[in-house]
Amino acid sequence: MANTTTALRRQIGSASDLKSVVRTMKASAAAAIGQYESAVAALGDYAHTVEQGLSVCLRSADPDGAHTRAPPRSAAATTVHAIVFGSDQGLVGRFNEVVVEHAMAHLGSLPAKAQLWAVGERVHARLLDAGLAPAGSFPVPGSVELITRLVGQILLAVQTPDRKPADDAQRETLILFYNRPTGASYEPVSQRLLPLDEHWQRGLAAQPWPTVQLPEVLGSAAQALQAFVREHLFISLFRASAESLASENASRLAAMQRADRNIGELLTELSARFHRTRQSGIDAELFEVVAGFDAMAPQPAPSA
Repeated sequence: MANTTTALRRQIGSASDLKSVVRTMKASAAAAIGQYESAVAALGDYAHTVEQGLSVCLRSADPDGAHTRAPPRSAAATTVHAIVFGSDQGLVGRFNEVVVEHAMAHLGSLPAKAQLWAVGERVHARLLDAGLAPAGSFPVPGSVELITRLVGQILLAVQTPDRKPADDAQRETLILFYNRPTGASYEPVSQRLLPLDEHWQRGLAAQPWPTVQLPEVLGSAAQALQAFVREHLFISLFRASAESLASENASRLAAMQRADRNIGELLTELSARFHRTRQSGIDAELFEVVAGFDAMAPQPAPSA
């Protein structure tokens, strides 16, 4: 009995320690989700300001609307960059597999072969397993403050040396693949940043200014437009990274909740087995004592 109860007590202790670790990870994931969701919400006002600037620059740089009639781009002259956002750490379920499968389904329909860039070691490995060799990889930022550095690294990596800023919308194709939060879960999405969507440009150019004081572009309207386009790229990459990180932590939180539930069920089962084993040992010892007492008790003398 001693060996059995000791083993069960050791298992109960290990499960209790693991449950404490899981609860700590649950709290950490929940806090991280709020951090990244707040960053995305705070980015909304700045994104709206940049869109207003783009609206003014589009009208000033091309008042006749010629930007809506960009010349067709040949597949040979197009450079396609695809950024796949994943994770560096585990305990996220099928987080990386889902985004890789979504990227593969989308990339197969492109006219030119894409140059892949992975954000995260684990999604990098998944892309290699799928037969897609990334041109490079970036580490997943561990906080909101580090997302800005990641965005800068991505923009530097996808920039071709002979690129002219005015040719971005015609020669470059930039697509993002990442998981976006949907309540307690997430879903894989894709977003094409370059070339700029013509319908989106027309919508921006047609937006009315919110005040009666109409704005005016100082200096070169084309240069101002390029500056706002760069800010639009920064905002889009920042938002994609933050939403991917929020989805990653949501997936980890769900995994930790399942683990917490399973460990709780295991502890209940181990405790019940421990009490049954302990009670069986006590009963066996009592039976032995009673049997020994009966054996040692004097026997009554036979009657004559």
